[in-house]
Amino acid sequence: MSGPPDDRMSELHQLFFESAGELVQQLNEEALRLEKIPGDAEATRSLRRTVHTLKGDSAACSFRELSELCHEFEDVLTVENAAAAVPEIALRAADVFAALLEAYRKGTKLPAIQSLRADIARLAHPEAVPKTKKKTRKAVAKAVRWSEYEQLAISRSLDAGRRVHHVVVHIDPQCAMPIAGRQMIQLALAGLGEILALYPAEGSPDPLTHVEAALASPKSSEQVREKCNIPTIAGNVKVTALRAKTLASALCPAADTHSAGSDQPKKDDSGSSRAVEDKSAEAASAAPVSTEPAPIVPSGPDNLLRVDAERIDSVLNLVGELILAKSMLQQTLLEFGQRFPKDALRGKFSDAMAFQARVLNDLQHSVMKIRMVPVDQLFRRFPRVVRDVAHQCGKQVELVIRGGQTDLDKSILDAIAEPLTHLVRNAIGHGLERAEERSRAGKQPQGTLRLDAYHQGNQVVIEVTDDGAGIDADKVRQRALSQGLLKAEQAARMSDSDTLELILQPGFSTAEEITSLSGRGVGLDVVQSVLARLKGTVEIETTRGRGTTFRLRLPLTLAIIRALMFRVEDRLYALPLNAVAEIARTVEAEIHQVEHYDVLQLRNDVLPLLRLGSKPPAAPAAPRSKVFVLVINSGERKFGVVVDAMEGEDELVIKALDDHSITTDLVSGASILGDGRVVLILNMLALMERFTRGRASSDGPRMTGLLSGLAPAMSAREIALSATRAQAGGQG
Repeated sequence: MSGPPDDRMSELHQLFFESAGELVQQLNEEALRLEKIPGDAEATRSLRRTVHTLKGDSAACSFRELSELCHEFEDVLTVENAAAAVPEIALRAADVFAALLEAYRKGTKLPAIQSLRADIARLAHPEAVPKTKKKTRKAVAKAVRWSEYEQLAISRSLDAGRRVHHVVVHIDPQCAMPIAGRQMIQLALAGLGEILALYPAEGSPDPLTHVEAALASPKSSEQVREKCNIPTIAGNVKVTALRAKTLASALCPAADTHSAGSDQPKKDDSGSSRAVEDKSAEAASAAPVSTEPAPIVPSGPDNLLRVDAERIDSVLNLVGELILAKSMLQQTLLEFGQRFPKDALRGKFSDAMAFQARVLNDLQHSVMKIRMVPVDQLFRRFPRVVRDVAHQCGKQVELVIRGGQTDLDKSILDAIAEPLTHLVRNAIGHGLERAEERSRAGKQPQGTLRLDAYHQGNQVVIEVTDDGAGIDADKVRQRALSQGLLKAEQAARMSDSDTLELILQPGFSTAEEITSLSGRGVGLDVVQSVLARLKGTVEIETTRGRGTTFRLRLPLTLAIIRALMFRVEDRLYALPLNAVAEIARTVEAEIHQVEHYDVLQLRNDVLPLLRLGSKPPAAPAAPRSKVFVLVINSGERKFGVVVDAMEGEDELVIKALDDHSITTDLVSGASILGDGRVVLILNMLALMERFTRGRASSDGPRMTGLLSGLAPAMSAREIALSATRAQAGGQG
């Protein structure tokens, strides 16, 4: 049973918007390629194919403005003397196409397209006088080509060996009822065979001067001509046999005197448009066209399946619940083994559990891979961003992209699009110098911006690197002091690496004047806030005169992590395993105080410490009490986290918590273990921020007892309820 027409159209529109977004991105890429290699024939053909596909798809969805604009733009791609101007107009067209798509999707007012349409017409017909131009623009706007689906039907009929006729029947100018005449012509054609395509469509606003059709029929051309020649209604019937080789040029209706199917535009001032039609039909039937045929099959492999992301999230959540169930079974099996060490069923249970764990592990990785997409889906938009920002700043920039095939969770990839854009724009606007400055410094006039992505353990690392002037830490300190973000005593105590973190603070800017690109203090703080939400980190490396690297470290997924568990004041906590460089064991007597904060001599380094719990009371046995120190590495910074006892490592399913359950920013979520115990997952970024603030301040207590006085331990049921509330709040 088929669904209602509205549902089918809604589904068609959804598919169209997904594919159209990809086509607009291809248009950007092909235009940039043509800008680098002006006049490249292959790039022009690829550009034309993309525009043609977008035109057919939009016409099938009744998006008339986009379809007509695409059709007009096709004319530009056939004019040789406009090759130098094509890339610029193509990039403008891509922006307008994207704005049209957004307006169609949201049902808002359509953007103005008159300026672009006028420029396209001037490029398409540079030799025409103004009066002729106006007429030409109107004619071009009215012209319509067969939709992709009609082309596909024609192609399939030809492949099946059927005879296909291209029929053009002109309505008699003296006919009093042209609409009835069109209906009679359609009935005559239907009596001869199957109508594969028909123009104009019923109810079309175009002037009804002729009817054009693609007809699959075993009848001869003469029989078709005689049947369609209706006295006082229709005459001047032209019938041409369609073949695979001539399909590309013959598919364009005869009324379109500026077909995008050939490389040379037909002159509309040659005297007789009818003579042009006759010559076009004869040429189509006599010899193949010289240009590459327009694509007539749907783009994309047939084995691709578009699935709503929410369905994948639901499956991933179920896998997380299965992992919890696995932990519960393993705990139960452990207790069974301790109670009945010689029972024969113990071995069978162990084998079954090992098999189940292996299958569940494969299932988890398979579901995670479904959510994984290549980083190139994000990287491919940056050539256009770099090109536009470089032109705006008057700089020469070369973009180098590596690691585009690195996979990352789709939700994380979408979330970092804005932060990465800020970093790229910042690198061009602030990092790279102008050509004359680079020449004076002995560098190439053209600056280089690199985007790199690679896997490192259970993380994905994305780097934005420029070979510019680097960041002056002293200038950053002075700027922070002048903006009131830092006190003099704090500035004197901060290292260069700590100082660089200031550029990620809200309101900080080194720009001397406000421009459209910088100076408002909004931008890089977005990077910090988004990475904190994603449980990732930002590292900054810079060398004066040689450049700067921003390194984003992101988890592969937000749902399941491998964690190291430990105890602080009899409460269970966890940290992502990849955040811990090593574990050191020491006693309280080995911990000393330097300038209001605790330090530990670890081999040849002095390691500053964060104490999550309270200091032990002064007692004779206290100096000998044992503690563990988790060593955390973050770029050039290294610090230790003091904990009371270690509990091992495990795979945890993260449950988000609402604000009513946990009030500290040091806890980012929770998980439930197999034995029902609750473990709180610490926020690595908040820990590092607390460490940085503590070192810059003379307030020593900030570095100790960070988790003391936390709310009473939560039960598994309370965790589940809190996670449900947090999820509902996020959706709302």
